[in-house]
Amino acid sequence: MSDKKTLFINNVEVEFTDEKTVLDVMRKNGFDVPTFCARPDLTQFGACRMCVVEQEGRGIQASCTMPPKEGMKILSNTQKVRKIRKTILELLLANHKRECLTCDKSGNCELQKYSAEYGIENIRFPKLEEKDYKPLDTFNPSLVRDPSKCILCGACVRACSEFQGHSVLGFVNRGHNTTVEPMNGRYLSQVDCVFCGQCQAVCPTGAISIKSDIDRVWEKINDSTKKVVIQIAPSVRVALGEEFNLDAGDNTIGKIYAAARRLGFNLIFDTNFSADLTITEEANELVERLTKGGVLPMFTSCCPAWVRYMETQHPDMLEHLSSCKSPQGMLSPVIKEFLPKYYEGYKKEDIVVVSVMPCTAKKYEAIREQLYGETDIVLTTQEFAKMIKSAGIDFKKLKDEQADSPFGLYSGAGTIFGASGGVAEAAVRTAYYYVTGEELSNIDITPLRGVDASSRTKDTIIDIKGKKVKVRVISTLKEAEKSIKEIKEGKADFQIMEVMACPGGCINGGGQPFSCEDASIKEKRAKGLYSEDKNLEYRKSHKNPDIIKLYAECLGGKPGSHEAHKFLHTKYSDKFTGSYKDIK
Repeated sequence: MSDKKTLFINNVEVEFTDEKTVLDVMRKNGFDVPTFCARPDLTQFGACRMCVVEQEGRGIQASCTMPPKEGMKILSNTQKVRKIRKTILELLLANHKRECLTCDKSGNCELQKYSAEYGIENIRFPKLEEKDYKPLDTFNPSLVRDPSKCILCGACVRACSEFQGHSVLGFVNRGHNTTVEPMNGRYLSQVDCVFCGQCQAVCPTGAISIKSDIDRVWEKINDSTKKVVIQIAPSVRVALGEEFNLDAGDNTIGKIYAAARRLGFNLIFDTNFSADLTITEEANELVERLTKGGVLPMFTSCCPAWVRYMETQHPDMLEHLSSCKSPQGMLSPVIKEFLPKYYEGYKKEDIVVVSVMPCTAKKYEAIREQLYGETDIVLTTQEFAKMIKSAGIDFKKLKDEQADSPFGLYSGAGTIFGASGGVAEAAVRTAYYYVTGEELSNIDITPLRGVDASSRTKDTIIDIKGKKVKVRVISTLKEAEKSIKEIKEGKADFQIMEVMACPGGCINGGGQPFSCEDASIKEKRAKGLYSEDKNLEYRKSHKNPDIIKLYAECLGGKPGSHEAHKFLHTKYSDKFTGSYKDIK
């Protein structure tokens, strides 16, 4: 028996099955309504009321919280419905800090978009006065919070709670005095924010935005005394094209290299290379812990939001974290220390390392006390796209180019770092070799893959010549907390745990192009990474010939050497001790 049912939308009969809301049914069948608060990965809230429709027999209803029923008749564009939506827009605009021309979200602002679509020209209500603007929160390296642009949709509050289980942001006060802010009106830098940026990723306006470092990069590029080197993170290649009307998941890394050269960067390297470097060290560390009785389970340490979470919430468990730096954290000191060996005229003190990351927390990572001065400036994918646009570069017309040597060659294992499960899969490919001396034949470890909401915790067991190693992969800190509880209660049976704070991993990082209205974008981006992995000559990090060369010439000949620890490993503290004084 078919479980399909039907209802009517604007007099058109449509089918539905397991959709939870009328809004879901409408969107699936090509009908859309505006909404600020509805996000596919978040619980429905019904705060903004923009998605109202008219149901025969029941009147005006919010489609985002209304379950679909057989035979239901829905009208989405009646005069009454459109009048309600226009009134809501007018009220929001009246109480909004309207500086659209200079707002960071201009062009991506849903309030701006819907106001244009509904032809809002005259606002009947008193305008928000400048004296009523609420103070900006700019006192952290990653995010800017402007409460005067907040429309109280609650998306950021839910993202913080439902993704990270953290509740850094919340509703304060009542009535027209209601605001969204950290506890007691503090700045984000004064609370346990992990700077993941998921709050700004779901924000429909400019109330939360990325702290821009674009001008700092242009200043360095135009300084003739500096050698400005750029590194590109794995997941940037399958997302940046969306900013230029290419499909999600399209691998544009060749165009990215070309664009970086036209922007004026002296050398272009790929963070995939140092993802391979991270794996050679991390797999070696895992094997040592497994064979010599080290602290288990070992936690991956590539995600700076996860590292900060451990430092602030579970400092008693810091020994579980791998001492390996992230790929960004490894490549920057390698560039500064060893690049002069390969390029005449490059001096360590004149090299400026810029990294393009999918992640707002990477800005925070760069100023950690333990890593300060290695990565000079971090741009998000969004910021890098803005630089390309402002330089007048036609991204679509660029012909593919290659990265520079010696830090541009990478394996498929480095590429898949960008998706949840990729770090663990890459580590297993190499750890198997370190233990057995043989290559793992079936290297596609599909049980560790998956980026949708149902795949936020994944387990698999790897048989390494009779030794069973259980691997756990987690995305979102809320899910990670459950596993931490297992460990503390002595119930954990896994030996390695990969954690990414963002749902789906770095492909859905807080600095990526906006994707909060389409849950399928994460899957498309992940597919792009796995496709590149499958087609590369090298698919295991320890097989990368340039990694082998770097160890031979600069890093003591092997993973885990004294030199490797000096440049590629770090320490953690029981609280964040970095300083923001040098960040402008």
